[in-house]
Amino acid sequence: MLPPITGLHHVTAMCGDPQRNVDFYAGVLGLRLVKRTVNFDDPSTYHLYYGDALGAPGTLLTFFAWPGAQRGRRGTGQVAVTALRIPASSVSFWLDRLHTHQVVGVDVGKRDAATVISLADPDGMRLELVGTPEADDAKKDEAVWRGGPVTLEHAIRALHGVTAELAATPKTVALLTEVMGLKPADAEVGRKQRFRTVSSGGEKPNQFIELVAAPDDRPGQVSVGFVHHIAWRAQDAATQAAWREKLLSLGHAVSPVIDRTYFHAIYFREPGGVLFEIATDPPGFTADGETLETLGSHLQLPPQYEGRRAALEAGLPPIHLPSDHTSPQASPAE
Repeated sequence: MLPPITGLHHVTAMCGDPQRNVDFYAGVLGLRLVKRTVNFDDPSTYHLYYGDALGAPGTLLTFFAWPGAQRGRRGTGQVAVTALRIPASSVSFWLDRLHTHQVVGVDVGKRDAATVISLADPDGMRLELVGTPEADDAKKDEAVWRGGPVTLEHAIRALHGVTAELAATPKTVALLTEVMGLKPADAEVGRKQRFRTVSSGGEKPNQFIELVAAPDDRPGQVSVGFVHHIAWRAQDAATQAAWREKLLSLGHAVSPVIDRTYFHAIYFREPGGVLFEIATDPPGFTADGETLETLGSHLQLPPQYEGRRAALEAGLPPIHLPSDHTSPQASPAE
């Protein structure tokens, strides 16, 4: 029997200006830029990875950078909100920081026992910072990034979850619960249902996916300012292969295993249209020779593009890590 999916591996979205993206996620939010590489399917564009000090699965938010591309359109069949976990005691700090950096769309509310800060990034992508007591308990976590502008006690800890808007939810609910092993997080409220992953160590909640039924909305368009796909964790290649066989047996169209250097990936669309990935935890972000100390400091290319390095570097806009004084102006959320 397959083990249940234990958490998110990463969330990948699309942005416009790559420097503005770095300024916001490494500068304002204080995440570590753990890898600057290229889109393996289009090496003329960046793929930027942010996370904790190690680039650990479950902390990763990544972006395909498409300067000049049109902005996406909100609708069904897409991830509408990406949530990041912060200590509950740090909510006031984050409200002050977001105000100082003139971030737009900032609002605060409650969800169960958590305080939720809503905001938009510079491309209008909808985000949440969710203050949870379990993040307070992790203040001494050695993997928390200490080299950025946000101090250890307030730093973002991990991905918290995602919200997907779907025309209909029953088939997706069946996939999440009957196949992937997620558990209902609370009672259904109106059009919303929430599910949690279960860690391999027991019933402790790991991450969440919220489904919003929007049968009257038009389909969304994934482009700049929106999530491209979400990735779930597989502990190793054997587990991933077993998941692929299981999904194929259920009639899902699943890609072959694809080597992404830092993990191996398979892709399929869940019944509501959101692109799902299952990614392996290993080999990790030092697989290309970068050390933990130097992660994200230089452009890293997969072996198939190394012979084109000079031309690719000449065509990519230069990016640099920001100081804490960078204040990118975000665009209003749709």
